[in-house]
Amino acid sequence: MNDANIRDIPEIYPRLLERCEEIGFTMPSDLYIGTLLKTLISAKPGGRFLELGTGIGLSLSWMLDGMDEQSHLTTIDNDPQLAEIAREFFGEVPQLEILCLDGGAWIRDYEGEGFDLIFADAWPGKYFDLEETLDLIRPGGFYVIDDMLPEPNWPEGHAEKADHLISFLENRPDLRLTKMNWSTGVIVAVRTEV
Repeated sequence: MNDANIRDIPEIYPRLLERCEEIGFTMPSDLYIGTLLKTLISAKPGGRFLELGTGIGLSLSWMLDGMDEQSHLTTIDNDPQLAEIAREFFGEVPQLEILCLDGGAWIRDYEGEGFDLIFADAWPGKYFDLEETLDLIRPGGFYVIDDMLPEPNWPEGHAEKADHLISFLENRPDLRLTKMNWSTGVIVAVRTEV
């Protein structure tokens, strides 16, 4: 098996990579997390999805590719330039809501329906406001995080934060999780009870 043979890349993906180069965006999500997100979202027809950390929209393109017409996705980033780029590429997608605001404040204030998948690719929902984020996942819903393998650019003390996060997830009784030493280090958790 060759896991690098990814054949279902979103049509818009190469244009997003070009924009990464143009603006010097250095934190893109890779193909592996993209294809995983697309697969998981495809398992939830009519689902409600949340992305915390839109970035330039690379993961978003995969998530949208996995959705059916009855699904809805909210993506949040606090960087106005990145949110504007996401609107440029995806602003006409009716099942998508692009928000530019503080993700932590949004999580704490949110009172709507739960989500079938949350991809936490930013500090809010991952290192901050984690309890509140996990409470937003419907039973049977997924919580997905990446960037869990040590990187040379991690600031001092970040490895301890990552270890604490992993331990917290491992010990939460309403989650079943798989840790994958793959891509940038991925954890997929499923919420089993409320």
